[in-house]
Amino acid sequence: MLTTTADTTPTSEATPSTATTTTPSKAAIWGGRVMSGLPLAFLLFDAIGKLVRPAPVVEGTVSLGFSPSVILPLGVVMMVCWVLSVVPRTAVLGTILYTGYLGGAVCTHVRMGNPLFSHTLFPIYFGVMLWGGLWLRDARVRALLPLSSPRRD
Repeated sequence: MLTTTADTTPTSEATPSTATTTTPSKAAIWGGRVMSGLPLAFLLFDAIGKLVRPAPVVEGTVSLGFSPSVILPLGVVMMVCWVLSVVPRTAVLGTILYTGYLGGAVCTHVRMGNPLFSHTLFPIYFGVMLWGGLWLRDARVRALLPLSSPRRD
């Protein structure tokens, strides 16, 4: 229930959840960095491959039904997402953008009829790791996406 004080600033009678008031522990921060870092390392390698365009990258992209002309723009998009994801201030935006990119990868694998667990869900695994790592190291994300509802005393 919201009440107002004499200066008309809204205040809440309920106590805020601990996720919004506490900073993550050092273990959570490092766990989040590792959890996000693994897919980010792979995605950086993939982006660089798309920017450099060696023959295996071109062949792989063409085999997925894409024109070779889209490889460079995909690499640029991936690099922008990567940079946004590794900068703490923009990590949420980068992770949101990567979620969209990875959704497109899932769609591509579904369209190609690739195996479910090894190919189609692979981008989902990365998305879960990106969001899980961000959730561990960012109290704002934990407040936005709580794993449990706040206790009512």
